[in-house]
Amino acid sequence: MNHASLSPIVEEDIATTAALLREIAHALSGKTVLISGGGGFLGRYFLGVFRFFNRELLEKPCRVISVDNYITSERDRSGDLADPFVLSLWADVTQPLPIREPVDYIIHAAGLASPVYYQKYPLETIESAVLGAKHLLELGRKNPLGGFLLFSSSEVYGDPDPRAVPTPETYCGNVSSVGPRSCYDESKRLAETLSLVYHQQYGVPVRIVRPFNVYGPGMRHDDRRVVPMFALRALQRAPLPVHGDGHQTRTFCYITDAIVGFLTVLLSGRPGNVYNVGNDDTEIRMIDLAKLFTELTNNGATVETIPYPDTYPAGEPQRRCPDLTKIRTELAYAPTVSLRDGLQRFLWWAAAEPSYTKVQAEEMRTLTRAHAARAGSRQ
Repeated sequence: MNHASLSPIVEEDIATTAALLREIAHALSGKTVLISGGGGFLGRYFLGVFRFFNRELLEKPCRVISVDNYITSERDRSGDLADPFVLSLWADVTQPLPIREPVDYIIHAAGLASPVYYQKYPLETIESAVLGAKHLLELGRKNPLGGFLLFSSSEVYGDPDPRAVPTPETYCGNVSSVGPRSCYDESKRLAETLSLVYHQQYGVPVRIVRPFNVYGPGMRHDDRRVVPMFALRALQRAPLPVHGDGHQTRTFCYITDAIVGFLTVLLSGRPGNVYNVGNDDTEIRMIDLAKLFTELTNNGATVETIPYPDTYPAGEPQRRCPDLTKIRTELAYAPTVSLRDGLQRFLWWAAAEPSYTKVQAEEMRTLTRAHAARAGSRQ
């Protein structure tokens, strides 16, 4: 994200995130951070926060190497070209990276989190998670790292037993290895195993985060996950389609709370440990989430329930809510943004974002035909 072109809401979010991390951010002073998936939604926020650190906080700037193959994102180097401390590489983590300089921290955030994308690119999904982790762990093995952060997913829990909701990190999961979601779920589980083996055998200081439905300004309107999809439909005064009876639940974590959690785990978490990152404040049914969007936009948009389309991967988890006891107790993590406030900020941003307000008619017809509302997706 080019600082000069950021929306006021994104600028505020980056400043808020940086302020909450002020006490631990100094560990990055003069260090080099490699991040895979730097062109994605989360990656761009990481870069924005690192740039803020460099401008406002760190005694010595941190150098950032951002890697992405842009399979599901667009390349924008305008900010990178003006920033001597950010190197943006068009590269694929499924191959060894041409990194010849020392690295202090590695963040493996590359991946295809949307069901639409991992159904379209199943092999790429597996390879970015597993081979990507393998190559970055090998790189980490060759460097005296301060930390290695692996992005896993709450999807590793599958469709949890109701007795395991809220779901702790100790829950082993209810996941099919041959189901339509397995290319994503199982590749994340294997990446976790691989990372912990590197920690146990080679001392790579691995920390693993399992995000629960992260959302915020900057998500593409065609991301096909539930928050951007509902926002797009609501702003277009189109019906918000909810799959099934709409009783499936999720919790949602606003981007500022999420980035604070991720970087806190990277800089302060215990090596070899897994941490849920999310917001456990409001577990909400999808039908109620859609109604909340219509309430916040207050423009006549309506809600409709629809059958699951044939293209939608079966096995959708019926409930998803994190148990945050571990990260709260060990790292004093405390999400602060309520669902209502976070969605309001998202809608304020989207209402000024051309891709949300000027979608071509044909694209809207395509979205309607596909019933593309991503009811219940995660990050």
